[in-house]
Amino acid sequence: MAKTRTNLSQLWKTEDWLAVWIGFIVIAAACVAVLTKAFDFSALNFATWSWGEQLSQTQAASTTPLAAQLASGAFWGKFILTFAVLAILFCSGAGLMGEKARKFFPAFTGLFILGVIVRLISAEFTLNRYLEWAFWALIVGLLVSNTVGVPKWLRPAVRTEFYIKTGLVIMGFSVLFSNIAKFGLYGLGISWIVCPVCIIFMWWFGTKVLKIDNKPLVITLASATSVCGTSAAIATGAAANCKKTDLTVAVSISIIFTVLMMVCMPPIIKATGMSEIMGGALIGGTVDSTGAVVVAGTALGEVAQTAAVLVKSIQNILIGFVAFFVSLFFATRVDNDGSVEKVGAIEIWRRFPKFIIGFFVASLVASFIIQPAFGADQVSQINKVLDQYKNWAFVLAFVSIGLDTNFKEIISQLHGGKVVWLYIVGQLFNIVLTFAMVWLLLSGKIFPIPSLG
Repeated sequence: MAKTRTNLSQLWKTEDWLAVWIGFIVIAAACVAVLTKAFDFSALNFATWSWGEQLSQTQAASTTPLAAQLASGAFWGKFILTFAVLAILFCSGAGLMGEKARKFFPAFTGLFILGVIVRLISAEFTLNRYLEWAFWALIVGLLVSNTVGVPKWLRPAVRTEFYIKTGLVIMGFSVLFSNIAKFGLYGLGISWIVCPVCIIFMWWFGTKVLKIDNKPLVITLASATSVCGTSAAIATGAAANCKKTDLTVAVSISIIFTVLMMVCMPPIIKATGMSEIMGGALIGGTVDSTGAVVVAGTALGEVAQTAAVLVKSIQNILIGFVAFFVSLFFATRVDNDGSVEKVGAIEIWRRFPKFIIGFFVASLVASFIIQPAFGADQVSQINKVLDQYKNWAFVLAFVSIGLDTNFKEIISQLHGGKVVWLYIVGQLFNIVLTFAMVWLLLSGKIFPIPSLG
């Protein structure tokens, strides 16, 4: 009986399960708010602003002066709501895991303020166009940890995995299986065939050719390169028990090369004379960040943008599956020290990251319950609300990573430059394989070209 009680207590005393429950609470609140219109559950989100530089009429129309935002009562209302929701949920979770509220609450308040600074910086017009929030979250955390140092009172709230897992559960609601139908077998072929092959290739190249001993880092970087950058790195890193410093390295390399690819790929594609639909699909299958995919696709045209977003959306569905198989692979093969011939089902379950269950349940609820009952428009409105809470959870996570990392550790994790070479070779392989699949499916030589106009 005691053993049963202990097992049941894991449901409300372990980080994985608490992340699931917190994610479900946020999803439920967003669904009720949108479907009943009883209250506004929208989280704080800075509108794009500028320092006052000369902008075109179109650009100026898409920005809101920072002073006007800060003077708005609605802004401070959402500020209070966002802080209250996150503080109550995460403080309660930390308390159930044994953390004292009098220590965690002020620490979380400090972390939230750093998160606000990150959101403010990343909403600036120029920075918002080229660098995603994950980069600035890392930078802010790294600046604190590598200059003044992380104060002792702030450390209780530095819980990277807790925030990451919660954000991924919330993210699950936005991954609709119906996205597959929009681009049919074309998107599946480009996304679901290339990605696994690329991951396997990078795993082989990293562990056998480059002989990198840090296997969680290899699989995390392989997933970031093959699937969708930051989100895939977060999910796979958690499944493989990747260290914070390793995750920092993987995300940093991904972000740096994402910016380069976002800027360089559109003119190169135009120079080759590739069609818009092929160019967009190539961008969607190879550029890591979804935001960068939109920007790069837009540079080629409306059809290219649509193709790029659809390929990337279908690719995003793989996140949960990749994390599941990575956790299974690491439990049975990588982390098995050889003392036993086979890892049993109980041991696999113990190691299995429970947040993945939350991710899939959220996706299934959105795809097969909420959308059929209330329609795609309502699901879209719910996701607009959830997207900000997901981003807040990830911002807190990446600030925490920065606070827990110093530059010496990052340099030491590069393995003499091997990790950079792993990304470069892996991404080149990804580009070549994706182009081959794009040509096969969308060139019109073999299959009819789908209409996206």
